[in-house]
Amino acid sequence: MSSQPQKKLTPEEYLALERQAEVKSEFLDGEMFAMSGASPRHALIAANLVIALGVRLRDRPCYVFSADLRLNVSPTGLFTYPDVVVACGDLKYRDERRDTLLNPLVLFEVLSESTEGYDRGRKFEHYRTLPSLAEYLLVAQDKPHVEQYVRQADGRWLLGEFNRPEDVVTLPSLSSTLAMAEIYAKVEALG
Repeated sequence: MSSQPQKKLTPEEYLALERQAEVKSEFLDGEMFAMSGASPRHALIAANLVIALGVRLRDRPCYVFSADLRLNVSPTGLFTYPDVVVACGDLKYRDERRDTLLNPLVLFEVLSESTEGYDRGRKFEHYRTLPSLAEYLLVAQDKPHVEQYVRQADGRWLLGEFNRPEDVVTLPSLSSTLAMAEIYAKVEALG
């Protein structure tokens, strides 16, 4: 094992490597961090969100993206892949490749045991620096539970929680709603 410190990557070096890689990695402060795969429950919840939001926003100038689209939190330098991203209006990208979004309006993260602390804590700290971000939703995969953070006019974040199958999550920045039953459709069948 070498005692020499590893060379820090620049964002451009990271993007060059990431665009050729077979697995996705996050990037922060010169270091790449490999991302793990998702469970079937995680993948189904994310797909349910993409489908439901896509149908609602189909005739509006909004776009719904899965975890395949990279996000750059430019104020802090984080590059990551949120589970679901909604962006409206003019999309802003890091460069001409148009594969790294800069201006999300709503972000969803489906919680996993291994990422829950990060998604709630440090990652949300990064996300809050995005001027475009209006809502952040954390979706549990082990039970019906959604935590919604909505940015207020004074910059504070207001928390709402939804736990019942009959609950409906109102998305004020999208002038839309999501039923818990839609988010968790067929999840119980996976066991």
